Amino acid sequence: MQSYDLIVVGGSFAGLMAAKVAAARGLKVALVERKRDPGEGVRTTGIIVKEAADGIDLPPSVVRKVRGVRLYPPSLAHTDHWSPGYYFLATDTPALLRHQAAEAERAGATLLLGTRYAGHEETATGVHLPNLGLEGRFLIGADGAQSAVARHAGLDRNRRFLGGLEFELAPQVSVDQRFLHCFLDSALAPGYIAWVVPGAGVTQAGLAVRHGLRPDLNAAMARFDKVFGWGKPQVLARRSGLIPVSGILQNVSTPRAMLLGDAAGHCSPLTGGGIALAWRLGRRAGAAVADFLDGSGAHPASVIAKDAPGYGVKGMLRRVADLAPPNWMWNAVFGTSLFKAVTSRIYFHASGSTAPPPSASRGQLE
Repeated sequence: MQSYDLIVVGGSFAGLMAAKVAAARGLKVALVERKRDPGEGVRTTGIIVKEAADGIDLPPSVVRKVRGVRLYPPSLAHTDHWSPGYYFLATDTPALLRHQAAEAERAGATLLLGTRYAGHEETATGVHLPNLGLEGRFLIGADGAQSAVARHAGLDRNRRFLGGLEFELAPQVSVDQRFLHCFLDSALAPGYIAWVVPGAGVTQAGLAVRHGLRPDLNAAMARFDKVFGWGKPQVLARRSGLIPVSGILQNVSTPRAMLLGDAAGHCSPLTGGGIALAWRLGRRAGAAVADFLDGSGAHPASVIAKDAPGYGVKGMLRRVADLAPPNWMWNAVFGTSLFKAVTSRIYFHASGSTAPPPSASRGQLE
């Protein structure tokens, strides 16, 4: 039986950050990940907001800065939105996860790749993973939206999802590189949006819909072609998956284990975005486990609960989005003062402008 202070299940953004920080604090850490490659089977578009980018060093080769958002109503009469000093990072997400895995290893964590979690047993002093011959003093389940750790431990699980589908395309020069291109269309993407992102070395095109409906990416591609005139672009890769929108889960811990990241509902119930929160709470969790195990800190789950957002407004907006307002309504409210204010709050977390940055040229690549 191999013994560790902390066992992290899941090589997610949250899990890798928690493993790195805990190892840097001197804990003996093992990370269990069923994939042999940390960047394999990515299911996220990988957009990083400025608040997250400011708090972490990322290799320039895996990111590309995008300054604004171009919104399209069903009529396609778009408006451009930005906020001074704000930006998003489009990412090569597989490369980014590989980078995070390497950082965790450099900090001292042991990555057990190609290793499948099949349940654990908890005692007063720790946990045992009998099928893997591992034992630890604490366990973090950071194994995604459909968490096996949550299922085995009888903890809360995500029940509400969006279904997403995305193509990675060869770079499309007709896509204005300054913007994330977001399409509001309840016939095409009921409950969410469709998008085109000028990514890091690729163009990403996708959509998400309420769970239970089937996203029609071919219809979305035809819609995008009306805007970008790209004909039949070369498809390099395809990704799909469930996006949790349940909001923050409540029953997420036992005396010697806790959930983190998507497994705990640590993502926006409106957009499903969670990388920024995964990094922030992953960092907090790694430090909190170290404090807990040396007897100087509270249970890590209680620490995280105090730091996690409430998502009250975004939860309300999720209920509105689930109604899939008819397209005539989107066209009617588009461009109104209220719509602009809500858009600025959602995308920029502050006030914004509806004109592009004057210093940015149409073809600018960063």
